[in-house]
Amino acid sequence: MWTQIRAVLFDLDGTLIDSAPDLGAAADKMRTDRGLPSLPYESYRPMAGAGARGMLGVGFGLTPESPEFPAMREEFFQNYERCMTQRTYAFEGVAELIVSLQAASMAWGVVTNKSMRFTDPLTRQMPLFASAGAIVSGDTTPHAKPHPAPLLEAAARMGLSPQHCIYVGDDERDIIAGKAAGMKTVAACYGYLGESSETAHWQADAQINSPMELLKLLGKR
Repeated sequence: MWTQIRAVLFDLDGTLIDSAPDLGAAADKMRTDRGLPSLPYESYRPMAGAGARGMLGVGFGLTPESPEFPAMREEFFQNYERCMTQRTYAFEGVAELIVSLQAASMAWGVVTNKSMRFTDPLTRQMPLFASAGAIVSGDTTPHAKPHPAPLLEAAARMGLSPQHCIYVGDDERDIIAGKAAGMKTVAACYGYLGESSETAHWQADAQINSPMELLKLLGKR
């Protein structure tokens, strides 16, 4: 139980929202536009946390070193911009968690490696984010996670010291960034991870298997 915590910062994709359906659809449209057969959604989902790199890897076997990668990435980005809120939704329990945090007078915010090009329109279109005290993207500061700069920026925007914040994320880089920023860290063991991911190796301060479990850590439930 962390009674000194005054704010919760969250990763976005795979922690607060399930954006895998739209990410997969953006990549799959590239396949069908080229006359290739559609791939099942389940092929894309495990790589959703890797963004364009993951989706183009699944859809076309491309790596960032491939000569055609930059052009394909931009096509993927344009497809994603057109569909990014069509199938994306908050994970079960997230909306309830945010309401509970607000009722307990706790601030909350988002720190994501998603670029502002996508973060800003997506969060504007989803009512969930209207009460966020800070939304920091991967290109808001000169460094993205696992560098601590984005997390420190979010804390500063909310007028809080890092030691009064916790960071919740579904990737090892989230835990690395949180620790480097001097925050308590929580591994979100739901969403894209599944049961096979060895989150214990990340050495987070705690793990949760559903969003609402966070309230127990905070002594709010």
